Amino acid sequence: MPLVAKDGAGRRHFGVTQRRSRRIAAAAAAVVACCLALSLWIVARARDAAPPRGVSSVLLTPRHWTPGPARPAAQPAMMSVTTSLAACEARIKREPRRLPTVAIVGASYTAGVGPDDPAQSWAVALARLLRWNAVIYGVPGAGYARAGSGGRGPMSRMLDQEGLPGLGPALVIVQAGHDDAGTPAGLERQRVRAAVDQVRAAAPAARIALLTTFAAAPPGSPALQRTDNEIVSAGTAADRDVIVMDPLASRWAFPHAGGGLHPTAAGDAWIARTVDAILLARGVRPAPVTATAPVICDVSVGVRKPAGAPA
Repeated sequence: MPLVAKDGAGRRHFGVTQRRSRRIAAAAAAVVACCLALSLWIVARARDAAPPRGVSSVLLTPRHWTPGPARPAAQPAMMSVTTSLAACEARIKREPRRLPTVAIVGASYTAGVGPDDPAQSWAVALARLLRWNAVIYGVPGAGYARAGSGGRGPMSRMLDQEGLPGLGPALVIVQAGHDDAGTPAGLERQRVRAAVDQVRAAAPAARIALLTTFAAAPPGSPALQRTDNEIVSAGTAADRDVIVMDPLASRWAFPHAGGGLHPTAAGDAWIARTVDAILLARGVRPAPVTATAPVICDVSVGVRKPAGAPA
């Protein structure tokens, strides 16, 4: 009897040890899986956060900011400081007396193609006219459906990278459409509605403006006209208060670089003034001239400020 009891106890002990070993192995496997998943998440976040090759990232701040009448000649001189978009946005968020912020995503016009200088794009010029903080992200070739240069688009991905919830913009502008020409109508409408819904969810207090298609010359191709109509109809259906700025239908005329699609620096300035006037008519007003200096974060893919060009 004692031998049997002893043998039974040994088997029970062995069974407990086996179960404990299996539990330990399962726990270890779970820890390894969690660590692997965390590592993959960190790599993915770092990949998305890191600027791709060929990206110009600048922080534009005034050397001297003197209160006074809002005259074009009185605009402060600007200087460029290489920085990451995230660091620039963090600077805006840290401001104790924060100006309104405009968030702009767009294609080649927003990137500064034409003058080939991001600091001379219509978006930067508009931010200066508004005297607002600005976060500007331009990717040539991007659209609501097209990924564009370096696969950094489409617009939904670019909006996500601007971090709208933390930024709390008063206005979000999406400039896209030309590169979507030929996209199936149903897909274009779906992507436009999704972009508007995304902005509304991420920045509920923001006004939304759509700057639609540009053409080398009016009225543009039939495919471009169809895409333009889809953007306008889908955008207004998604948000009845959306501000639509339609260069194609309104036949905007401004200087083009080399007679092609893109504007000269003077053309970009014209676009900025026109957009500013439309926004003003819809109740979007510039900030008063104060001692607070606006911060402009400008990231453009594939377009770099020419060496020796003024900031």
